[in-house]
Amino acid sequence: GFLKPAVELLQSRGGLFISDEVQPGFGRTGQGMWGFSRHGVTPDVVTMGKPMGNGFPMSGLAAREELLAVLNADVGYFNTFGGSPVAVAAGTAVLDVIAEEDLMANAERQGEYFKRQLQDIQARFEEVSDVRGAGLFLGLDLCDPTRDGAPDAQRTTALINDLKRNGVLI
Repeated sequence: GFLKPAVELLQSRGGLFISDEVQPGFGRTGQGMWGFSRHGVTPDVVTMGKPMGNGFPMSGLAAREELLAVLNADVGYFNTFGGSPVAVAAGTAVLDVIAEEDLMANAERQGEYFKRQLQDIQARFEEVSDVRGAGLFLGLDLCDPTRDGAPDAQRTTALINDLKRNGVLI
């Protein structure tokens, strides 16, 4: 519930809210196509990346029309890579699979299961201070219980590296 009032305050003072949807986008939260939609906010700019092509290198950006009009007036035509029919086919195929295989609902189901398993670990280990998130976009906080629950960067790094050595990327 913290995001909506923060975005409203930011935008009321002329700031831009940029939603990076590389991780939570494309249905990974299980509760809509975009992570920001769970919070009832409207971004000024949305960035998208790797999930768009399921391995095919592509990215995207969406922005409010008036922001793009300013860019166009100042810069005119701009692109790094103009895209291609292959990129369009890859992106369209990804969207088709998300819909046809009901991947958003699957992300919600699998995420609920995974979150329960992480909460079971949290109940057994005081070093796990928090489990949060939605769908397959989850977070786990590790702390040092001997330091009043302060974040434990060393423990976190060790866990990440152990997982990586065992073929799990997070």
